[in-house]
Amino acid sequence: MKKLIYILFATGTIFLTSCNDWLLEPTPGVTLVDDYFSVGQTAIEVTNGAYVPLMWEYNDTYFPEWFIGDVASDDALKGGQSIGDMADVYDFENFKTNSNNSFLLDFYRTQYIGIGRCNLALEQIPLMTLDSTMTLSVQNRLIGELKFLRAMYYFRLVRIFGGTPLTTAPITSTTDWKQPRATKDAIYTQIISDLESANSTLWLKSDYASTDLGRATKGAAQAMLLKANLYNHNYPDAKRWGDSIMLSNQYSLVSNYADNFTLAGENGPESVFEIQYMEDPTSDYGDGEGFTRGTFTVILTRSRSTLLGGGWGFNKPTQNLYDEYETNDPRRDATILNPTDAQIETPSQEIYLGCRYLNRKYALMNDDGTFPKLAHATRGAINNKVIRYADVLLMYAEASVETNDLVGAKKALEEVRLRARGGQAILPEFPYGTYADNQDDLRKAIRHERRVELAMEGHRWFDICRWGVAKETMDAYKATETAEAQAEMSLFVAGQHELFPIPSQEIELNPMGQNPLY
Repeated sequence: MKKLIYILFATGTIFLTSCNDWLLEPTPGVTLVDDYFSVGQTAIEVTNGAYVPLMWEYNDTYFPEWFIGDVASDDALKGGQSIGDMADVYDFENFKTNSNNSFLLDFYRTQYIGIGRCNLALEQIPLMTLDSTMTLSVQNRLIGELKFLRAMYYFRLVRIFGGTPLTTAPITSTTDWKQPRATKDAIYTQIISDLESANSTLWLKSDYASTDLGRATKGAAQAMLLKANLYNHNYPDAKRWGDSIMLSNQYSLVSNYADNFTLAGENGPESVFEIQYMEDPTSDYGDGEGFTRGTFTVILTRSRSTLLGGGWGFNKPTQNLYDEYETNDPRRDATILNPTDAQIETPSQEIYLGCRYLNRKYALMNDDGTFPKLAHATRGAINNKVIRYADVLLMYAEASVETNDLVGAKKALEEVRLRARGGQAILPEFPYGTYADNQDDLRKAIRHERRVELAMEGHRWFDICRWGVAKETMDAYKATETAEAQAEMSLFVAGQHELFPIPSQEIELNPMGQNPLY
């Protein structure tokens, strides 16, 4: 398109007089794509920019992914000041969501902004001339990072909406921005293709300078290939990628589970991929996406009581989750804070539908029970741990069970439980409790372990949906809830509620089919 414009301009000059030379001048303030992608540092900066939409949690409303991953599941209640506080998320927890949900609209659009940034960079960076900043190795790495990120954005979409429009090139005209809705299978095919390509060019974590920790790595691509193949129920390939990352010797479990959720523990040996945040004293109220570099998650999940951080009290762990932990499992108290009556200043605003628990993982709570003051009242510095090595081990255990490698599954499961028990006489090796030593019970034990190891990290909803047990899980959970919570819940409809509706505004702009029963 751009080259055609230049040809037309050049032809036109034959007929233009000197008084019309202004028609040939570039529009003031406009940088042409070829002029912009001219030096290696630009390629690095554009790639950096492709990471940024992963950070976004606020535009017209707050939209961290854990509002679905935790609150839609049996792990958490919405919380907040009342049932009307963040009404969009109230709908998630009670299966009342409709297509005009503003959370879903902001989330959906943010992923496509990320995809668009990746597509433009992936078109231009391979065409650039190498220089001292962008060597061939760096160029290949940047291309790998961008393909990893594009896969990540599509993965975030497909888990929530199913199939969505699939674009792998920049949209440069009004005639091609309306794209048909691709199938879920087509999206996963693209995700896996991008990740396999990324794996071939990305660097190992150990190859990065400390200042570059947080970039996508070969291990991150392999972990996502493990994950994407699990979601596709392709267990042999999932296991193969699990073997690759485990044999790389790039990752290990930190000795103290709770260290994963401290500032000092960021990008450590257990970190496979984290969304990077930093302390930022600015506010983005009224501005939205990208105006600060901190996370809303800290203030969203801290207690509403000033003694416990003075936050907004969202994402409250359920009694059902609390009861899932085995006796003396230290991960429970590292995950769930049970405040005393004296610590709760206003029970009517703190206790939500009978639930008083708080999510401790992302509240930045000190060992002495105090909460450090944030540089800005709404913005915290802690990273979002998208993939930890413990997650890799448990995904590998799952893939091993489904390929009938019970020995490999037990070994990976035991590695996670060994760290959790911390040398104490608790959390015995499998088989334990009521579990017998067979494939079905090992599968159940791994699913239990995923729940307690990864609780309040945004995984649970997506796990129960991909396992095909969302209906039975949520019905059983509802029966355990308080009368106040049960009174708000609608019936879970199998075949509908595993996915969320495509935002109606997007369907108006780009006519496409809606998810079933919405």
